Amino acid sequence: MKRREIMKQLGVLPLAGSFLASDSIFGSPFSGSMPTFGPGLADGSIFDGLGVVPIINCRGTFTILGGSTERPEVIQAMEAASGYFVQYDELAYGIGKRLAQITKAEWGIISSGCAAGMKLVTAACVTGGNPEKLIRIPNLEGLEKTEVIIPRSSRNVYDHAIRNIGVTVITVETPEELERAIGPRTAMIYIMTNRDNETGRPLSLENISKIAKPKNVPVLVDAAAEDLTIPCVHLERGATVVAYSGGKAICGPQCAGLLLGDKDILMAAWQASSPHHGPGRDNKVGKEEMLGMLAAVEAWTTRDHKAEWDTWLSWLDEISSKVTKVKGVTTEVTEPKGLNNRTPRLSIKWDPDNLHVTGEEIAETVARSKPRIAIGARTNEDGTSINITPSQMRPGNAKVVADRLHGLLSQKRAPRSDEMKPAKADLSGSWDVEMEFFTSKGDHRFYLEQDGNWIKGTHQSDFSTQEIAGMIEGDEIKLRSNYRIPGDSINYWFSGKVKGDALSGSVFLGEYLTAKFTAKRTAYKQGNKRIVVPGGPPLAT
Repeated sequence: MKRREIMKQLGVLPLAGSFLASDSIFGSPFSGSMPTFGPGLADGSIFDGLGVVPIINCRGTFTILGGSTERPEVIQAMEAASGYFVQYDELAYGIGKRLAQITKAEWGIISSGCAAGMKLVTAACVTGGNPEKLIRIPNLEGLEKTEVIIPRSSRNVYDHAIRNIGVTVITVETPEELERAIGPRTAMIYIMTNRDNETGRPLSLENISKIAKPKNVPVLVDAAAEDLTIPCVHLERGATVVAYSGGKAICGPQCAGLLLGDKDILMAAWQASSPHHGPGRDNKVGKEEMLGMLAAVEAWTTRDHKAEWDTWLSWLDEISSKVTKVKGVTTEVTEPKGLNNRTPRLSIKWDPDNLHVTGEEIAETVARSKPRIAIGARTNEDGTSINITPSQMRPGNAKVVADRLHGLLSQKRAPRSDEMKPAKADLSGSWDVEMEFFTSKGDHRFYLEQDGNWIKGTHQSDFSTQEIAGMIEGDEIKLRSNYRIPGDSINYWFSGKVKGDALSGSVFLGEYLTAKFTAKRTAYKQGNKRIVVPGGPPLAT
């Protein structure tokens, strides 16, 4: 996935974080000879044979887009590591010493991603490095440390990595609840960096550490998308271990993570990691990723971060200068000061009633047609906008993005019509819904009320009941509901047609892909008959 011929084309190709441009903001191109990978690589069309169209990444370091672009030093280190054999414990120890020197932390290890690192640290805190306990995971029966405390504001989709060990999660909302929750079964406390754990807040990292340390409870901080600070600001504020993603700001391998902090806990985490057999064997990290991640950390200390920032701003200025030529379009650049996802952002705004198009419609258009571009969008009472994050754009992308957005925003469109086709059916009532997933089926239920074209009601899914709302035009229906649990949510987008007393169509599940559904009106078994309520207790049973 590399080298000269591909790099030459990246200034114009809409690639998102998979390759390096020839004149990258990260420095000069890598100058080795290009290996042979078969047809398609040398002319930059390695994805064509798979029917995959690359994307200009104006969203940032999202894993689903490929994370971040690996630095030239990372690619060099990974290639230098391939073709050799080493003893992995020796390699991990050598890397641990080097990471300690670079970052000023007590120790460091490389995991197969930030979430994998969180899983390994949890295992370490549960087992204390005892392999007999380790190989019992996720069966924690008989183990002393089986609980992890998480502030409610830190519950998120990534705490699956912690729950994978089999622990019980205790959710708290105040320092007093935290104090009461800590007990002999507490393995650790986990927080994801956010506003609620900033200095001065009730559950700041400092306050959490002040409560946890006297009781010897480790504190794991998830700083996945943050800039690396040396020395690590979170360790200085009281964290025991801090976890970073390799494929975000640090620009290391996408399938690598960085753990910094207490040496004993990190050695126990390494014990739980592949190549050792146990709960972390499925989170294998290769010597190539390990040395690539180390190279990324080394490079972090020598990168010209100001020059990178200035380059990002110049790309946003190029886009802004072009799109503001469209009457009614304004732009604004924000420069966040925090460590998390630290990059300038361009907001392009307009009145959707004037241009007759919303930000979401523009975002959908550029996402689904060439040249493909990933951008953010939103519409609220202040108008509509699209948002550009430049940190993973490549040289030449800004012109492509500017021209594409200018062309779309300057199109003449007819005013929107609020007229809707009359509904061909009344969906009010109860519906038995059969969901068809990849290899299983589920029984759901709708309870719907209809007012003209608009529908509302409840959606009873497998484990919950939530509100559902939508519309019907002619015989076409669209419904949406949202299933939520702490840290997770699933959106159901139903689209299909009504025919008599039956509905059928597809269910878009967001990141969980697509299912099918069929629905029939509920057939009640009881007929209509008078009900007589007894006047008192029964005289017989």
